[in-house]
Amino acid sequence: MTYAVIMAGGSGTRFWPKSTKALPKQFLNLFGEKTMIQETVARLKGAIETENVLVVTNDNYVPIVKRQLPEVPEKFIIGEPVAKNTAPCVAAAAAIMNKMDPDSVMVVLPADHQIKNEKAFLNILNTAIDTAKREDSLVTIGIQPNRPETGYGYICYNEKSIISVGENPVYSVKNFTEKPDRKTADKFLSDGNYLWNSGMFIWKTETILNAFKKYLPEVFKLTEKLQNSDLNQEDINQFYQACPSISIDYGIMEKAEKVHVVPGEFGWNDVGSWTAVHELSEKDDNGNAIGSAKICFVDSSQNLVQTDSGKLVSLVGVDNVAVVETKKAILVVNLKKAQGVKQVVEELKSNPDLKEFL
Repeated sequence: MTYAVIMAGGSGTRFWPKSTKALPKQFLNLFGEKTMIQETVARLKGAIETENVLVVTNDNYVPIVKRQLPEVPEKFIIGEPVAKNTAPCVAAAAAIMNKMDPDSVMVVLPADHQIKNEKAFLNILNTAIDTAKREDSLVTIGIQPNRPETGYGYICYNEKSIISVGENPVYSVKNFTEKPDRKTADKFLSDGNYLWNSGMFIWKTETILNAFKKYLPEVFKLTEKLQNSDLNQEDINQFYQACPSISIDYGIMEKAEKVHVVPGEFGWNDVGSWTAVHELSEKDDNGNAIGSAKICFVDSSQNLVQTDSGKLVSLVGVDNVAVVETKKAILVVNLKKAQGVKQVVEELKSNPDLKEFL
């Protein structure tokens, strides 16, 4: 059986003030009626039923997941007592899957990505699932780059090492590269055999557990202990407390010998800032994002406004600006510098008088 593992533990600091400690990005409806995690689960229905979805989230967010995803079995909503990056998340899910179904296949996905062409995505996903089953390898989905992006990791693949799995090409991976500088990103784009690292992974549960045994043996021993437990919250807490904090990319993917990648083009965006929300939103003729807010633009272009109050927001002679209003805070940010919102959150954390706004 194939199961989805949704990683939903992030804090979404770049989306303050909408995203807060109590309600981070993955639980927000930034693009429509559904929240990001609801969209992630809904688009899987052509390949994986909701009853086979496992969500790994912060322990504090378990009640939110239950409210937003009532179709997901309660036993499949796992609360992390402490954030330890993605490798412990994958290891815990693999332990649970292996105990329940040793022949299972895991599709590991972030909860907060945007995908426009769901049909094309499912086509690529099914190829990745078939590859994981047939090749007994670690499989990832790579995104065809359309610009020299410095904010994403890259996957270099071997053009000569191609296997036939359905209608989509599948390549062996040469190496992974962390976020490059602009000169390196330009070279990757011109080379033609580099893809953006989407952070989506597919493998047989047995295969990833064997990878943990080889490359992260201390974590593998903890998964064995977890499998032999009752899998209650106390067992999961002990597992996380003992695990090192390490990403699945660094801990396993960059070291593994047998990795395949399926290139895909399906309108993917990791929605990493308010700039991405502007890019993905419907716009007027002047590039101003049109949402449900009451807005008046005069001699203004390429702006984004999101407000919860219902107040009219007017922008005059303003370009490339995001205005985000909640009940407790207002953010005004240059969309070209939207990554700086994370620094605002750090300032709030360090100031006792402002922590209430996190």
